[in-house]
Amino acid sequence: MVSQNVLNLVDTAMVGTQGDAALAAVGLGSFANFVAMAFITGMSAGVQAMAARRKGEGREDALAVPLNGGLLIALVLSVAATALLWVLTPHLFPLLSPDPEVVAIGVPYLRARLLGMSAVGLNFAFRGYWNGVGRSGNYLTALLVMHSVNIALNYGLIHGHFGLPRLGAVGAGVATTVSVYLGTAVYTAQAWREARAAGFLRALPDRETLRTMVRLAVPAGLQQELIALGFLAYFRVVAAVGTQELAAAQVLQNLYLVALLPGLGFGLAGASLVGQALGRKDPAGAQRWGWEVAATAAVVMVTLGLPGLLFPEPLLGVFLEDPGTRALAVLPLRLAAGALVVDAVGIVLLNALLGAGAARTSLAVGAACQWLLGLPLAILLGPVAGFGLVGLWASQITYRAVQAVVLALLWRRGDWARARA
Repeated sequence: MVSQNVLNLVDTAMVGTQGDAALAAVGLGSFANFVAMAFITGMSAGVQAMAARRKGEGREDALAVPLNGGLLIALVLSVAATALLWVLTPHLFPLLSPDPEVVAIGVPYLRARLLGMSAVGLNFAFRGYWNGVGRSGNYLTALLVMHSVNIALNYGLIHGHFGLPRLGAVGAGVATTVSVYLGTAVYTAQAWREARAAGFLRALPDRETLRTMVRLAVPAGLQQELIALGFLAYFRVVAAVGTQELAAAQVLQNLYLVALLPGLGFGLAGASLVGQALGRKDPAGAQRWGWEVAATAAVVMVTLGLPGLLFPEPLLGVFLEDPGTRALAVLPLRLAAGALVVDAVGIVLLNALLGAGAARTSLAVGAACQWLLGLPLAILLGPVAGFGLVGLWASQITYRAVQAVVLALLWRRGDWARARA
């Protein structure tokens, strides 16, 4: 998870040389692409929960059957979504920003990213499988290959090096799409070598398995979709404040995710460990795993938050060339760094609920906190009250803290142990 967002930081640093409009366009385009893919990538939660439960039950010959189903569903959904959104992008992107320069860069960037949607859907299904069976090293290997290629292509396509055309910010989108298809090839080769005995590409799930997969994946997909739409709506609120604020928010979000996504890595581990414990009929052990993984993540987050608290200006200077834009982001970065601990606990417990099969509970908590608290608070503190980027960032921290408290209470109560997977 660290490697994935170090790559995003490299993208941001390279695109940052193109100016605030390019940074804003890539930020909006990235979150629009997240919205487009979110439901499809939610399928990985169903694959992971079922593979982990089967491993706990000792059904080694059927571990990869949920993966087969996840790959098929992701492929069908992504091809249809790509065709539709390619046509709609020029009409929808102007709704995200009133700045014509941002729109002019953002439309081709988003179209380039949309072409990689099928590969991303397949990759998330593979990710769910490898994490579910405790083989996250395979996931890491594929990511490192993708990231290495992406960084090289970014350098070439943004700036016109290695004999490649100079595409500016759009080149970052093309580079990402090429790299995710390479990742699909790596994942497929891994599964062919290591998961054939577990049923990879040998059989589709039976009706009961497919029904269970859909029951788990649809709420997870909806949760991802609502989170993605919430982020997009949040950035639209930022865009209403100004392009300079939007550029700063793009950098802040990427810095925050570099620090936070190790917490998601712990969350994925927690989901697998909880699912495996429930497969062994050990709900008390599953509950302990949730608490212990959350506590470990909290300790790690304290360390990762220190650079943002102590050295915000040098960090921001790598990505923001304009002194005024940089100054806007200093206090929000310190606030975000201080909130990492609580947010990581929430992410771990959210994923632990998914691993337990309690996808509807996870969906309800995440959607309610983001849409009923976070977004209204962002509008109130940002455009209405005039607190600017500080108020906008404080709104996000507040809703995530509330979400973490609610999830901790639900985890302690233990009703999730009765969910089926």
